[in-house]
Amino acid sequence: MTKEIKTEILINATPQKVWAILTDFENYPNWNPFIKLIKGQVTVGNTITARMEPPKASGMTFKPKILAFETNKEFCWLGHLLFPGLFDGEHKFELIDNKNGTTTFMQSEKFKGILVLLFLKMLDHNTKNGFILMNQKLKELAEQK
Repeated sequence: MTKEIKTEILINATPQKVWAILTDFENYPNWNPFIKLIKGQVTVGNTITARMEPPKASGMTFKPKILAFETNKEFCWLGHLLFPGLFDGEHKFELIDNKNGTTTFMQSEKFKGILVLLFLKMLDHNTKNGFILMNQKLKELAEQK
């Protein structure tokens, strides 16, 4: 079973400004309503610790592996619930430079595994709402600086 969630938002700020906020992981608890923690050396191939707290749902701490980390463009990881194949999520943040001082910020996640069906309702509502709330807050911060 597979499930994908995709969101995007237009931010009136450069990719550099958006990236600076997105990768300032120490400040996540101060502004991010969805991802409360990212800890560890964020480089491709490394495993980090991340905590997500979707609205109106239980939070989850996990240890994803960094798949991509390209400055001002992309940040992607792959996480698992307990072990691979049960409930896997490939989370991606993408920044598209619109070449006019604005950035299209896309946040998506592809879920795979035998437990995906059990979590469909939560993914469609709580997790997607978490993405949207984070996108909106990132937009607010980037546009006020």
